Amino acid sequence: QVQLVESGGGLVQAGGSLRLSCAASRTIFNFNAMGWYRQAPGKQRELVAAITRGGSTKYADSVKGRVIISRDNGKKTVYLQMSRLKPEDTAVYYCNGAVDYGPDYWGQGTQVTVSS
Repeated sequence: QVQLVESGGGLVQAGGSLRLSCAASRTIFNFNAMGWYRQAPGKQRELVAAITRGGSTKYADSVKGRVIISRDNGKKTVYLQMSRLKPEDTAVYYCNGAVDYGPDYWGQGTQVTVSS
């Protein structure tokens, strides 16, 4: 079992920045991809950004140009650098790890609140 623990959420004003971290209890190299999802109240969970084992990245259209996902295999950590935050970015952000076989791994989530 691998545990994913998010940190870095908080309250920020619109236009501000936050960096989220997702620390894994074991090597993240076992994940074929890792990503950040978010869920706002009353809405479905949606993909924000993902990064593969090889370093390829994918971003939701709503965050392109404002968000960068990165991974540090040595530190067993995935980061989400968010800038120019908007009130609509307010959500609980979840870290996700996808494996070749079996269910995905999820963290407990970290709240991001952007005030206008």
